[in-house]
Amino acid sequence: MTTVEDVAQWWGTSVSRMEPGVIEFRGRPVQELIGSASLVSVIWLLVRGSLPAPEEEKLLEAALVASVDHGPHAPSIAAARMAATCGVGLNTAMATGVGMLGDSHGGAGEQVVQLLTEIRDAEHGGEDLDVATARVLSAWRIRSRYIPGFGHRFHPVDPRRDPLLTMTAEAAGKGVVTGDYLRAALAVEKALNQGRTRPVPMNIDGITGVVYAELGFAPPLARGLFVLSRSIGILAHAWEETQQGRRNKGPMPPSILPAYLGQAGEAPGAKI
Repeated sequence: MTTVEDVAQWWGTSVSRMEPGVIEFRGRPVQELIGSASLVSVIWLLVRGSLPAPEEEKLLEAALVASVDHGPHAPSIAAARMAATCGVGLNTAMATGVGMLGDSHGGAGEQVVQLLTEIRDAEHGGEDLDVATARVLSAWRIRSRYIPGFGHRFHPVDPRRDPLLTMTAEAAGKGVVTGDYLRAALAVEKALNQGRTRPVPMNIDGITGVVYAELGFAPPLARGLFVLSRSIGILAHAWEETQQGRRNKGPMPPSILPAYLGQAGEAPGAKI
């Protein structure tokens, strides 16, 4: 027979405690956090179980700020804007955009942390950094032609790269983080750019992946934190779109028709 205690244990959690008149996050009363803790520090608290040090909070906030938006060039933003014109409500428009943050758009931070961890672990095991980087990259290329976190179809050099890497280097110099993942990322960038005239820049997934790894977040949380950040831009764009009065906004203006790739005179879909 299932008891009340069985059900209570089924939903047991150390993240929050709720009772009549009581709301606690990781054992801290919400009323003590309101007005004294930033949203960034509370994100850290709920995910990690304790509040971050000021320098950790500063670095995490910088990574979250860097990721908030990339305009309608970003599929997540474009999809949210289209969904917002379909009568689904703001929450569904946001969910549409968030659902597109996959391995090749916004979600690659998880893979970046895995990649950099392999290189860092090899170096810690005594392997030369450049040798470890070349070996790990070769293994990754067997799985995919793209190295996660590097390369950008739009920016020759991602404007978010230098500020975040500078802050990470400064944090490493103060002993806030180790700098191991930063060194691994720079080694990857160096290897990818050898013999090239057009650079392969570290993109936003790579840059924030470095920060999240240095701060000790597990690889899946790099994706989760990016989703939290990008949700802000998705909200802003979806809301802006609702104010413009369009209905059923498609991926291109109505005056432009998609190219038909069949034979002239052939009915679309005629071939099986």
